[in-house]
Amino acid sequence: MARGHYFDTDPEVGSDPGEVRLALADGPMSLVVDRGVFSAGRVDPGTLTLLRSTPGPPPTGHLLDLGCGYGPIACTLARRAPHATIWALDVNRRARDLTALNASRLGLVNLTVAEPDRVDPTLRFSGIWSNPPVRVGKEALHDLLGSWVPRLLPGASAWLVVKRHLGADSLALWMGSQGWAVRRVCSKQGYRVLQVVVGEPG
Repeated sequence: MARGHYFDTDPEVGSDPGEVRLALADGPMSLVVDRGVFSAGRVDPGTLTLLRSTPGPPPTGHLLDLGCGYGPIACTLARRAPHATIWALDVNRRARDLTALNASRLGLVNLTVAEPDRVDPTLRFSGIWSNPPVRVGKEALHDLLGSWVPRLLPGASAWLVVKRHLGADSLALWMGSQGWAVRRVCSKQGYRVLQVVVGEPG
């Protein structure tokens, strides 16, 4: 039987919960993880690079973690911006349940977990953070980003981390072709961190 993918709605692999430690300069946090979600064995190095190399989030507004997994990005945003509303989206039901559990354990009351198609389509975001699911394939990834990045408020940024050998540079070129301003803000251990702003020249 196929093991399935972390971007499946309902992972086929059996549950086997554990914990990982997310170590950041503003303090560590312990997160519950499970099989069938992205990077269940450890906090993904790309996620760490994203959280360690981007500026602090806006203090208010709606902030989006696109493809939240078990919630390391969303929980960090919620802790860093306690007066903002954090949206944690994932198609994977187990991932959403884990993010909600981790937010509850950490006392993060400003975090909302949702299926992507349950979010009000008129909602606009003051920032987007994502370690996007590049393994869904190029077309699906382009559709995903093309649906959410344009929902940024004017002047707001999307911050994405993508591994170089998994197509970071070609993704940056594609985003530039959409008329978005794309800037590489960090390149570390094979990961590119990209800042994307809609409505500005590349």
